[in-house]
Amino acid sequence: MTQKSNSIASSKTAEYSSWLPLVVILLAQIQMAFNVNALPVSIGPIVAELDTPATSVGTALVFYSLFVAAFVLVGAKLGKIFGDRLVFQVTALAHGVAMAIMALSPNAGVMNLAQALAGLAAAALVPTLVVMIAANYRDQQQAQALGILAGTPAISGALAFFVAGLLGTLLSWRLSFGILSVLSIVVFVLSFRLKPIPRQPGIKIDLVGAILAALAIMLISLGFNNLNAWGVTVAKPAAPFTLLGLSPAPFMVILGVVFGQGFFAWSHRRVTKEQTPLLALEVLDSPQERSNIVALLVIGALGPAVNFLIPLYLQIVQNRTSLQTAVTVIPYTLAIAGSAMLIVRLFGRLTPRQIATAGFVVVAGGLTLLAYAIRNEWTTPLVILSLILVGMGEGALLTVLFNVMVSASPKELAGDVGALRGVANNLSTGLGTAFAGVVAVGLLSTIVLSNLAQSSIPASLKVQVDLDNVNFVTNDQLETVLGETSATPEQVSEAVRINEEARLLALKASFLVLAGISLLGLVPAQGLPHYVPGEVRLGEPPGRGRRGKKK
Repeated sequence: MTQKSNSIASSKTAEYSSWLPLVVILLAQIQMAFNVNALPVSIGPIVAELDTPATSVGTALVFYSLFVAAFVLVGAKLGKIFGDRLVFQVTALAHGVAMAIMALSPNAGVMNLAQALAGLAAAALVPTLVVMIAANYRDQQQAQALGILAGTPAISGALAFFVAGLLGTLLSWRLSFGILSVLSIVVFVLSFRLKPIPRQPGIKIDLVGAILAALAIMLISLGFNNLNAWGVTVAKPAAPFTLLGLSPAPFMVILGVVFGQGFFAWSHRRVTKEQTPLLALEVLDSPQERSNIVALLVIGALGPAVNFLIPLYLQIVQNRTSLQTAVTVIPYTLAIAGSAMLIVRLFGRLTPRQIATAGFVVVAGGLTLLAYAIRNEWTTPLVILSLILVGMGEGALLTVLFNVMVSASPKELAGDVGALRGVANNLSTGLGTAFAGVVAVGLLSTIVLSNLAQSSIPASLKVQVDLDNVNFVTNDQLETVLGETSATPEQVSEAVRINEEARLLALKASFLVLAGISLLGLVPAQGLPHYVPGEVRLGEPPGRGRRGKKK
């Protein structure tokens, strides 16, 4: 009877725990997610002010994601060594400093540096979010907090698109990142309301594992991001070096995969010697957990790809303002946020496998509909419906996959779960953005060259234009380039027509490619748990609970 009374009292205490710690945690999440979402919506103003290609903004985003993904496993260990609250406080401020550098960037190089520093700070900050929730909340309140955390990036996206769009149009894109510097100070001050988490003695960083993981992630990301610039097979002039005339990009991807396999082999070796690996392998030791990560990588790449393509087309192709872009994309981001928050209502009725399967189908359907619906106008009801469908599927997937990841591992591995989530999210963000750029620019180049071959534009004029570096440009930019050649007004008009048709067709084809990738997500979705998440408590893995605890 006494035990039961204590259990009830503990439950009530957990139920009425203050939500202020969660607010602080969410503000830190918003600080990071706002930066990622403000970059794409600010493409136009950044390109104009820094006089840099539109794809350089995508490169800055890849830099951020690359550094987070490469060093987040090390970041999780820093929390255990120095205390997660202290690491949370220091890295929140460090991220704010990086945002101040971003706001003052005079060129693309400094912008990339700022995003790299922000990525390093986020690498240590991301794992602490899950640890802080586990330390400050229990039972049902903890589950609610995890659900809200999963939906926060989508809310940050909607907020970033509106605020960054408004500031970029009316004042300056720099203010969006300056605000994040101020927010970092607010987070630091409020962070003292979080429970202090003691350091764990005896924790050492596996340097070999850290090097292998960082090399794997960097090589895969850099190689994939430069497939278009350096060449898919034969090396282009922009390639830093060649391998017997071949592009280094695909070889970097392959070498990265090899280092990744080396990381897991090394980690297993440390476990057999009873040494602590960089990542606790328990978070990936079941087929369900591995399927969950693959599914998270797929949807994690699709979202950033869509987020990159839409602003690219609206601002560069249609020459719209950041505010107009924000208004156009808000239905999509709100759909993600709403679905991420509300999908938990179905947890008691549907299994993760069912929700994930439906989610990938909805995303594929929305992208296919979007590919056929877009013309040169984004405000038609069918286009808006398409974006909402994509957002609904994406939000549902992000929430259910995050919940499966957390519930599949014991509470003491919360930091490793947070690190693994950080690797998956940020690696997929970089790959998704890079893939979108490679596919869109590659398709554009193919279509332009094909149309030019069938046009009346003479070969003498084609020689005067660098057709090896076809990219998304406005009609005004194209006319400026052709104005420096021997092109007649009729030839300029023909070139502009070809450019307009090629841009739209390349965008349509890119969305169809993304729809196909979404359908591929059905494969790992079939490996997800077939249980009702609402019946599972954090730290009691559903599959293990039925088979018995792992030895």
